[in-house]
Parts: sequence; structure tokens; C-alpha cells
Amino acid sequence: MIPFNTSATQACRRVCQSTLLRFTALLLAAAAASMSVFSPSRGVAGEPGRLPNVVLVMSDDQGYGDLSCLGNPVLKTPNLDKLYAESVRLTDYHVAPTCSPTRAALLTGHWSNRTGVWHTIMGRSMLRENEVTIGQIFQDAGYATGMFGKWHLGDNYPYRPEDRGFSEVIRHGGGGVGQTPDYWDNAYFDGSYFHNRRIEPVQGFCTDVWFDYAQRFILAQKQAGKPFFAYIATNAPHGPMHSPELYSQPYQDLGVHVANFFGMIANLDENVGRLRAILDREGLTENTIFIFTTDNGTSSGAKVYDAGMRGQKGSQYDGGHRVPFFLHWPAGGLVGGRDVKPITAHVDILPTLIDLCGIPAPQDVRFDGCSIRPLLVDRTEDGEWPDRILVTDSQRVKDPIKWKQSAVMTSRWRLVNGAELYDIHTDPGQRRNVAGEHPDVVARLRAFYEGWWAELEPTFQHATPIHLGHPAENPATLTCHDWITTDLTPWHQGFVRRAMGGEGNTGFWNVHVVADGTYEIRLRRWPAEADRPIGSDLPAGDSVPGERAFRTEPGRAFPAVRATIRIGEVEYQDAVPDGANEAVFRVPLTTGTTTLSGRFHDAQGNWIGAYYAYVEKQ
Repeated sequence: MIPFNTSATQACRRVCQSTLLRFTALLLAAAAASMSVFSPSRGVAGEPGRLPNVVLVMSDDQGYGDLSCLGNPVLKTPNLDKLYAESVRLTDYHVAPTCSPTRAALLTGHWSNRTGVWHTIMGRSMLRENEVTIGQIFQDAGYATGMFGKWHLGDNYPYRPEDRGFSEVIRHGGGGVGQTPDYWDNAYFDGSYFHNRRIEPVQGFCTDVWFDYAQRFILAQKQAGKPFFAYIATNAPHGPMHSPELYSQPYQDLGVHVANFFGMIANLDENVGRLRAILDREGLTENTIFIFTTDNGTSSGAKVYDAGMRGQKGSQYDGGHRVPFFLHWPAGGLVGGRDVKPITAHVDILPTLIDLCGIPAPQDVRFDGCSIRPLLVDRTEDGEWPDRILVTDSQRVKDPIKWKQSAVMTSRWRLVNGAELYDIHTDPGQRRNVAGEHPDVVARLRAFYEGWWAELEPTFQHATPIHLGHPAENPATLTCHDWITTDLTPWHQGFVRRAMGGEGNTGFWNVHVVADGTYEIRLRRWPAEADRPIGSDLPAGDSVPGERAFRTEPGRAFPAVRATIRIGEVEYQDAVPDGANEAVFRVPLTTGTTTLSGRFHDAQGNWIGAYYAYVEKQ
């Protein structure tokens, strides 16, 4: 993949390359003086032959102001405050305004829209198969790789984390606990999760589970003497708002929603402190790169404290995409509570970690970001660093729309939606549009975006089909979360319980048949683990602390009498017998990419989509 080469990007690369050459020359000189040879496998400043470990913690929907160290007057985060005080901090770091797009960019070093991930549902949250991920790169470099928590880049082959370079995985399905691809009736406490492709029941609050499995993974790698990359991506504090009451209780006067939002962050904070204590105890802190960041702006904390920024999650203004980023690595000299002020972004993180760890970059891949090691390690001054231009946007549609909720950014300027210009140095709250006063700046940023869009637009047509008949996932479980539609797909289990249907809310799956043969397609209104007839209702599930859980929605009966499936332009139909749990079709499929959809119809002509389809090559 060849990214759009702007003058700013080229300048960034020239600075990085120039600084790298100077740094390498110094290392070689020092090595010659000491009759030793520099080994890149030790990273910037580790012991010879020892690759640095990496722990990357990313929370969900926690904004810049949702930390006490960054000014929140109510929320207490003592462990993250300590990390902040000991770290190098990116103070102008930007991501996408929503979940999946940020994850795609961070894990690949490519613009979200290039990767096929510009939404969180509707088949637009699956990371294209040709993308090379951070898990693959670190695994190829000899690391043990683990992923814990929220993936949200595809739940089927070839998009799952275990297909993308992570050898140890425990995760929920979809974009959050209780969403449609997740195990049925999960609700933050005592759930069942996908552990290395198998469902495993666990005890406890979801964030505690992710950290517990990550800690076991880390200790196992220490015992094995192997470097590790641990990606801990919590679904907390994403809604629905559920927190252990111990953590939400101090914030009860803020109402159930915010109290549980803050409670989840307090619990996350405690887990970060516990994990860092384990690294200390095991002698791993010195040569571990420990990162904390978040995936987008706050979803729920802005009314308490917005850090002086406009907007929140989903917004094109800074409150939607400027987030905290702390990096601590004693062996690399990245300590001491130092701020890095030039603008940076999610696309920079992968090339930077490759650079810091001294591991091989993937061949034939050019990143849209660049290594910011000179800013971190060499303390390159603002004047020596290029005036970069970066882009973020919030699409959340079937197909990207030019200029939609976009921000074209430099360290000083923000061009919003192609029309509004803000000087962040004098107006960080983005209240005064100065486009009329700086037409030259507007023209320069618009020209950058035009080139950026023209270079990416041809890639939008490339589908991300779910593979059918592949040995890595046969049968494949398809869920309505990934329906391609133009309205709203039933992305969480509450919608399934309501029998959400209609033309605008029902779509199709893009699928790729990997081999000719007979395929059994089982359509279900309720998932297999619910084990209920198509036409039955479903009692409400148990509540949990906090807001109403998805599973507490009573399941509405839909008295289906007929089921249909459509594969490409071919349709099949069959009667639904009373009491049947599924409608089963056995059909011949030929190799290639096509579409698949299923519906249930009642006697009055009403219909809903088949929310679940299990497809197996016979």
C-alpha cells in the first residue's frame, strides 16, 4: 500500500531519517570506543540482546478530561496520575472520533479509511485482510503477542485477532459486551468470552478479567524468557454504564450514568496500578514500554469536565479526537514527566514502536504516519520538526462522504468540515472561526485534504467479505452486527430481543466462498446458545449494577411461518415448522465473493432479518 505523499509527510520522514542517522552514528562511535557492536535488537537503550517488552493499554470512550491528572475536579485516578507524572506525554495526540477506526489506524499505521474501517457496525468495522497489523509485526520479530478485551475489527475469519498475529486472545464479540456478536446475555459481570477461539465462562467484572488474563500472559512469558507485546483494550468505560458498586459509589450524586462511567474508570485505574506493581515485582518495569491511551473523546464526562475542548465522542472538534497518551520506558530514558507538544496521531504509534524496539519493519508496507522517536528520545525541538498536516473524520455511514465531520490539523490550525478554521494556540475551545482572516491557511489545508481524499477514494470499493468454508472457521457464525445496510443494523442484543426489523434495518452480509461445495446454512432468530424456538418470546435476563443491561429487555415473539435466504440473485425459501429452533438450507455454492441474507416472515406479511446465520461447508 502506498500512502499519499504530501510535502509535510515527506518532511516528517526526512527529519526522522536524519535524526536516525545521527543517532546511529553516535551509537557506532560509542560501540567502536568500547570494542563492542550495537545490536538493534536491544532497542534504543536496553541491555544487549534484550528486546523491550511492550504493554499498550487503551480504554474505550474515555476522553482527555476524564483523568484527575489532566484537571478533572471530581474523578480520582491516582494510579494513572502516577503514570502521567513518570511518563513522556503527547499533549496534542489525535485519534478517530469513534472506536473501530482508531483501532484500525493504531494497529496498522494507516489512515482508518484506507483500512476499510470507517464505522463501528454495518460491515465497516472489519480490518481488510491485506493490512499488516502490529500483532503480526511483533510476532514475526520473535515476540509473544497477546490481545485482551475489545477487538472490534471483525469477529469472523480472516479478521479476528487470532488471525492477525495475536497468539493469546481473550475478547468479547463486537464493539462491546452485550453487542450482537458477543456471547448471548453477557452483561459486564461473570460473562463468557472468546478465549483462543473457544467460549470460556469467567467470574468477575470484565475489566478485571482482561487484566487478569494479561497478567498471566506476562508472567508466562517472563518464565519462558520471551519478550512480549500485550495489547489490553478495555471496553470500559463504554456504555451501557455498569461498574462494580465499590467504584461507582463515590460518584452517586452525579446520577447513575456518570457515576458508573466514572466508576469504570476508577476500576481501570486500579487495574493499571496493580499491573504496574506486578511489573515492578517481577523486575520487568525497566525494559517495558508501558503506554496508556484512549480510543476517542469522552462519551459521558464532558458535562463534568471537558478540558476546555469543544465536542465529545463522534465530534470533528478536538473534544472528539484529542486524547491522552502516556509512555513510560526507563531503559529508553522515557521518564520524568515530560510533555511532547507537536501534533501526533494514531498512525504514528506502530512505526514509532518498531523504531523504539529496533525490530524489522514489514516489507512492502509504507505507513501513513511516521516514527516520532526523535520527539520522544532525541527531544527534537519544535523548530526542527516539520509542520505536519494530519486528518481525522467521523464517517459512520455505509460509504464515506467527502468532508463529512472532518478535521485537517496542524499543531496550530484546525480546518473543520472544509470550511471552519480555528487557531488552537489562541482558541483551544474552537469558538471563533477565523477562516476569513487566513484564506492562505484554508487553501493549504483544503489542498492537502483534496489530495488525501483522491488517493484514498479508490480503496473504498474494496469489500471486507467474511470467509465461508475456511478451515480456520467452519462453521462460520454470522451476526446482524455486520449486515450492510443504509439505516441501523441491530448491533446489540436489546435490538434482537425487540425483533427490530423492516427494510431500513435489515441488510446483507458480504461473504467469500473459499471452495466449491455443498453448504449448510442455518438461520436463527435467537442464537444457538439461547436454544429457543424461532417463534418464541424470551424472558428478561438478570440486571447488573448500573444502567439497564441489554439482556433485561424482554424478548418479543415473532411467529415466523416461512424463512428465505438470498445468495447473490438466487433465493431459496422453506416453511418454518412449529417449535423449530432454526431454518436449515443445504445449497451448492461456488468459489467467489457474493452476498448472503436471510429473513423470517409471519402469516401477515411482516418480516425480520435472520439475526444469526451458521454456515458450514459439508
